[in-house]
Amino acid sequence: MRFAVLIPARMGSQRLPGKPLAPLLGKPLILHVCAHARASGAELVLVATDDERIRDACQAAGFRAELTLATHASGTDRIAEVLRRLDWPEDGIVVNLQGDEPLMPPGTLRQVAALLDRRADADLATLCTPIHSLEEFLNSNVVKVVADQQGRALYFSRAPIPWDRDGAPAGMQAQPHWQGAQRHIGLYAYRPAALRQLAATPTCELERIERLEQLRALWLGMRVLVDAAREIPGPSVDTPDDLKRAAQLLRQAE
Repeated sequence: MRFAVLIPARMGSQRLPGKPLAPLLGKPLILHVCAHARASGAELVLVATDDERIRDACQAAGFRAELTLATHASGTDRIAEVLRRLDWPEDGIVVNLQGDEPLMPPGTLRQVAALLDRRADADLATLCTPIHSLEEFLNSNVVKVVADQQGRALYFSRAPIPWDRDGAPAGMQAQPHWQGAQRHIGLYAYRPAALRQLAATPTCELERIERLEQLRALWLGMRVLVDAAREIPGPSVDTPDDLKRAAQLLRQAE
């Protein structure tokens, strides 16, 4: 199996300005992400960034990084630009690892790539993990996924799905049934052709409503595989408090 890990990273974070270069245990956050990607066994690890400072920090640490346009609306668009420059085979796999995921286990990157590699009929692959509470189930910041019996995604939503219609006659907070619901992990493996098609397709209505980019793939009729993550990733870093929590978790893992 040949797979590359492409890491989109940009400086313009509202809640944590300069996030990729934020210090985390003595080095920029983005370098922790790169190190986990390299440990996954990927043939290629490359950071796609809009900022020379991020590129220079990665290159100084021995990681490959390239500049992209600053106008991209998403990380998918950013790595698609880089992919067009690469001599990457059509039967190779591209894993999109967000640049704010310093706690993504290397084994999880291998798992999502292997999932797509096993199924020639699929265009994308992603992972999920069980939801553990009603609060999590009702939280609109937690993206849920429902799949069919062959492991193909049927839908992604911020709404609580699947919903037990008869289980909550008194309203949403009365819903006692959330066991079996799955939380989506925002990690993707693509066929190169699928990644290019996604980047070339305008935002669809479902995507605009839910604010979920992966719905574009379903709208296009792409086959998206979903499997349960064998290793649960730690939280992403979006705020200064997240950065402190990431430092604590990394220290515990040492």
